[in-house]
This record gives sequence, C-alpha cells and structure tokens, in this order.
Amino acid sequence: MKTNKLGLLTLLMIALIGFSCTTSQKSEGEADESGEAMEAESDITLSKAPPSPEFPLANLIKRGDAAVTSTDSSFVVNYTFDVQEYDLGEPTEDYETRGIANSAKGQHIHFIVNNGPYSAHYMNSLNTEIDAGNYVVLAFLSRSYHESVKSPDAFHIENLVVGDVEPDSADLTAPHLFYSRPKGTYVGADTKKVMLDFYLLNTSLSADGNKVRATINGNEFMIDEWAPYYIEGLPMGRNEIKLELIDAEENLIPGPFNSVERAITLEEAPEEM
Repeated sequence: MKTNKLGLLTLLMIALIGFSCTTSQKSEGEADESGEAMEAESDITLSKAPPSPEFPLANLIKRGDAAVTSTDSSFVVNYTFDVQEYDLGEPTEDYETRGIANSAKGQHIHFIVNNGPYSAHYMNSLNTEIDAGNYVVLAFLSRSYHESVKSPDAFHIENLVVGDVEPDSADLTAPHLFYSRPKGTYVGADTKKVMLDFYLLNTSLSADGNKVRATINGNEFMIDEWAPYYIEGLPMGRNEIKLELIDAEENLIPGPFNSVERAITLEEAPEEM
C-alpha cells in the first residue's frame, strides 16, 4: 500500500510540473491551438474617433511674406493668414459630446516649426521666436478640441530661411508626417480618453500600403487610415508616444519628420477643499 501511495504521489507531481511548464510557455508567446501567437495583454486601446463636423471649403492662406525682425539673440517671425469658410475663436458645435479635452477659446490654428510641439493661435496673426537656421513651417486649421481639419486647402506649408545661413530646403513634395496630439498635461476627466492626431502630406494610408505605426508605452498599433483616434486605458503619470510613417514592408519612409517621439502626463483631479 505504501508503494502504491508513493507511486500515485509521483504521478501527481509529474502531472503538475508538466501543466506548469505548458502555461508558462504560452504566456511567453507560444502558439495556441488555433495557430495564432498569444499577445501580451495591455489595458491601452486605440480606436478611431467618431465623425466630426466637416469643413470641406475651409481655406488657410498666408498673406504676403512672413515678416522677420531680429533681436539681440534670435529672430521674431510674424505671419498673417486669411481664413475662409472657418470661424476662429468659435467652439466646434459637437465639442460637448466628444468626451475629450477642449479649448474654451474655440477653433484655432496649429502652428508647427520643424515638427516641434505646436502652438495654438485663435486669431489670424501670430509670431514665433526662433534662431537663425532652416525651417519647415506648417500651419493648419484645428477644431476647438484640437482635431485637425484635413480638407485640401486647410493648411499652409513652406520652407523658411532665417538669418545668415546657407539655405537647405526640405523637399515638400515628399511624404511627411507631422505630430499634433496628444500634448502636454491632462487632468481629471480629460485623462479617460485622449485624442491621437497627426498631419500627413503627399501620402495616403491603406491596409496594403503606407501606414502610421503608433507605439504607446511600448504597445504597437498599426494605423491605415488618416483620421483622429482615441487612446483609452493610459495610466496616471508619464506616457510615451512614438509615431512613424512606414511603407507596406514596415520600413521607415525617409524624411526629417517621419519618426517622432513625445511624452504626455496624466494627473488625477485635485481634491476639493
């Protein structure tokens, strides 16, 4: 009897060890019975945003040449735009239903220099202070909740040479990716759903063509449609986002702005006293 009990215990231990090894291997990505690799779970999701009001005739036109004035250490560049079929300073009509961060100052212009973080401008004149150098300047119309207007004439782009430097212009006919949102710090209710938005030039996206690879806190998402997206499930604190414009073989498309990394911060709402 003792020998039989010992044999049973031995068999049970072997079975338990085998079960433990099987689950461990699958958690590391072994193919399951369907033949598909198991993915690491993440609370972060990315989904296409619902349709927003369209502005098909919106037009952003630069008025004359940018005026450049020098200071002791840098240059101030002044732009004036004519804005047609679009009202700056007005709230976009559906802002209350979006559930995302919204500017109380209304619709505006996103102004981007060399794919740096944008500045928001609620009137048709703006200025920026920069050092001598070669720049690519992009301006486009934005809804009050910072979603870009992607109509054909709703943007302006140009090469800008400032100061006494050797001109080195970028090829503005090549494919370019510009980062727009998310940006900065999100607090309270605005942390639940964060918009991802970018601006494309001279390219389109498709399932079998060029794509944007979004890496959010190490989690990869393939985007094959130029549209705004909502990120949900982000943790409080620092979050890192990387966007890359890639071809059908997932190679980075050459260009000075086609890979960009940013960080944003999420914070709990302050407690009421």
